[in-house]
Amino acid sequence: MELLSEIERPMFFHLLNRIEHTRRVDYPIRFFAALTLMALFNISVSCQLEAQEKERPNILWIFAEDTSPWMGCYGDPINSGKTPNIDSLANKGIRFSRAFLPAPVCSACRSALMAGQNQIRINAHEHRSSRGPVQIHLPDHIELLPQLLKKSGYFTFNAGKTDYNFQWNQDEVYSLLRNSRQDVPWSEIKNHQPFFGQIQTAGGKNNTVKFPSDRKTDPSSVTVPPEYPQNPLYREVVAQHYDAIRKDDDFIGTILNNLEKNGLAKNTIVVYFSDHGANNLVRHKQMPTEGGLHVPFIICGPDPHVPASSVRDDLVNLLDLSATTLHWAGIEIPRWHEGQNLFAEKLVPRNEVFAAKDRLDHTIDRVRSVRSSRYRYTRNFKTDRILLQPQYRDSKDYVINLRQLYSSGKLSEPLKDIYFGERPAEEFYDVQADPSQLNNLATDPAHHKELERHRQLLDEWIAKGDAGITEEPLDELRYQANGHKWGEGVNPEYEIVRKDSDGDGLSDDWERINSRDPQDRRLMFLFNCGGWQTDGWTGETKLGNICGYLGSLEFELADGEGILRRENLNISGDHYPKAWTIRAKVSQKTNVQIDALLLDGTKLPMASTLIEAGNQKPITIACSPLDQTASPLVGLELQLRADPKTRVEIDSLVAD
Repeated sequence: MELLSEIERPMFFHLLNRIEHTRRVDYPIRFFAALTLMALFNISVSCQLEAQEKERPNILWIFAEDTSPWMGCYGDPINSGKTPNIDSLANKGIRFSRAFLPAPVCSACRSALMAGQNQIRINAHEHRSSRGPVQIHLPDHIELLPQLLKKSGYFTFNAGKTDYNFQWNQDEVYSLLRNSRQDVPWSEIKNHQPFFGQIQTAGGKNNTVKFPSDRKTDPSSVTVPPEYPQNPLYREVVAQHYDAIRKDDDFIGTILNNLEKNGLAKNTIVVYFSDHGANNLVRHKQMPTEGGLHVPFIICGPDPHVPASSVRDDLVNLLDLSATTLHWAGIEIPRWHEGQNLFAEKLVPRNEVFAAKDRLDHTIDRVRSVRSSRYRYTRNFKTDRILLQPQYRDSKDYVINLRQLYSSGKLSEPLKDIYFGERPAEEFYDVQADPSQLNNLATDPAHHKELERHRQLLDEWIAKGDAGITEEPLDELRYQANGHKWGEGVNPEYEIVRKDSDGDGLSDDWERINSRDPQDRRLMFLFNCGGWQTDGWTGETKLGNICGYLGSLEFELADGEGILRRENLNISGDHYPKAWTIRAKVSQKTNVQIDALLLDGTKLPMASTLIEAGNQKPITIACSPLDQTASPLVGLELQLRADPKTRVEIDSLVAD
């Protein structure tokens, strides 16, 4: 009886009651009449349910990897006429010009879309989580998007990657799961309608080595985004991304043809979008920038589910797609979803969209960003590492080229600042005028009011819940630190789970990865590890961020004095330094004193020197003799004195 509608239920029971209480009809006849009535109602209900199922659309997500919106329908001249299948979806459907992701990396992005919440709310923010000993479980009340659809009667399938950062039950989520995007059983799917499907395309990861030469992009014809070196190598990188999109367009054409061939096109909503920006551009993929978060987003489908063809310029969070998908299926959007139905009658346009970046493979970071109609504000929580810290692409020629240009002094000043300069705590860009985010306006008084507004927006968003405030469990750090094909961790967070055999404050693994001797007990600080530039040194608060360009500590002695400290050492008396060599540059002559901090609480002067302004040469200073029976050396203190506003740059500090 639960299948009867609110109108049908009282009618049914009224008629049944009339039959039961009619004295003029014999019992067998009354019984037969009741059965007949029930059959008629069952047929009616069955027809209604069948009609409802036919009205509910099929929904297909074409989910591309690593793809920037460089296609003809987005006005890109290089791919004009070269992406006909993607363009056809845009011509027939809705193209969103300002769609942004909650994360610039695949697993965090996909986890957020499946749960309907930003990844930082559900502890799914760290890339490739739940692969090791620590398993992440979603709160009990959260059900994944395909799970909700499957419970409502949809056939759910996924062809290609899933890549979620939490534990999930395959049988509850997908009716059909295939590892290959090429292996879509259309004959089976057309017999299970309505369906919700995801086909994961290679996108920017397409191998284009064998792509037809007459269809390849001429590198000399492309424009390299200004945040990258303007050289032949990067023109090839950009051209290859165009080719990868063209190859993906071919595959998308195959998907659309299969929908037509199997009679599914008329009642299927097709959604095309990507999980983040271009994979071989290091300030796109993995970075919460315009390049990393702005993606193509197109919806094409039948009336009344998708309105007439148009271009929408409102700000969109891709979490809105999750909510809209549930609406198409006739499912109430759960309270935990952060998205909204993009086609709601009373749609409230977004004024801003938010994003987060955390650990990516073995590279630990924490960044939060808000994008308004005109500005992007970004907050970097870990300023002891450069933007281009060690990562999984280090062996790629385009990363090697960046590092070589920097080390040879040939990298332009803007790019030197971006990739190898001091990591600013705040970034603020007018992205209408500066979409490549070259001019940081965070210290510009003319933009102070807008900066404050965006600070507050981000503060309020973080306050709703951010699992990234605390570090990962120690077991997870141990798992992520070493032994993976994408690289080995060099961030300070890993030091707490590693062994330091020689007491120099740097773990054996860290020294090995950075080409040092983990057994030499030598106090050597070179400040050239982009994942932990300070080598463990800290400065007084008044010095601010002590990191300069990669390979140096740099700061100002605003009042003429400053102290740097290095703790967590364990050097026995027979290995006390006999001399120090310091390489530093100062704007005005500066007195430097090095003190030893001993385990028994004693502070002993070790060495001192005067560095003249403009000095370029390393200075070696002998240490005062220390008693070899004295307490172990557990820390160092560097005291600096000069005229106020003296700039200090320390390139290395090495004990002999």
